Amino acid sequence: MKTLYVSDLDETLLHSDETLSQFTVDTVNSLIERGMIFSYATARSDSTARKVTAGLSPRLPVIVYNGTFILENGSGKRLLSSQFSSEEAKHILDLHLSHGVYPMVRAFIEGKERSTYLSDRVSPAQAKFLARRQGDPRYDGVTDPEMLYRGEIFCTVCMDTPEKLQPLYEALRDDFSCNYFVDNYTHEQWLELNPKSATKASAIRSLKEILGCDRVVCFGNGKNDVSMFEIADECYAVGNAVEELKAIATDVIGTNDEDGVAKWLLQNAII
Repeated sequence: MKTLYVSDLDETLLHSDETLSQFTVDTVNSLIERGMIFSYATARSDSTARKVTAGLSPRLPVIVYNGTFILENGSGKRLLSSQFSSEEAKHILDLHLSHGVYPMVRAFIEGKERSTYLSDRVSPAQAKFLARRQGDPRYDGVTDPEMLYRGEIFCTVCMDTPEKLQPLYEALRDDFSCNYFVDNYTHEQWLELNPKSATKASAIRSLKEILGCDRVVCFGNGKNDVSMFEIADECYAVGNAVEELKAIATDVIGTNDEDGVAKWLLQNAII
């Protein structure tokens, strides 16, 4: 029986400083060498996920953008992808702009990933986020709102006050995959929208089929991990996880800063 082990990254496999401990790297790599089938499912982009997982053995496909893509590790080839239809993208952007909320729009434009935003209408929270990404060629500041509508749009990201974002969340939550949360690192309110089909659960089901696995065991910490917990055969919340996730977990393990996932795998992974 083949088991697929899938971990979230931030505040789960990663320490609170956004790094992997040497213990986790050595443990996971050793188990992979012995035959463990391991991957990760993250809200991060491929680019930022690669940076923080650079020490891990690049073997299996990975899940990024909360299940929007399954990518071949190393090459970045898209094995599964979800985008908004042109009608959906227009509806979402029109609604944002009419509410005075100006998102970053993630899309593939002429084959390249871009995050387009209105440079003259940046919220204070968004400004802090962008300051950490100076020099990243994916980010494209424009002044014409029509430039937000370009390409194959697969995600919108807003960072603003709850007063501005809550009405949008309520209006869109039933038709799209919505993640409405306070970011662990910036402590700002975020609203992320992806296509309805783009969830960690749906991507894990597809990855399980691609790899020919029989079972799924997953690890997480946040509300965006609920969907994958619901479809897993076993699911483990790290000690620092939100109570909502702990309530549906098979068990609660050590915290991310205690290398809870790696220690569990070392003791329990079936190889």
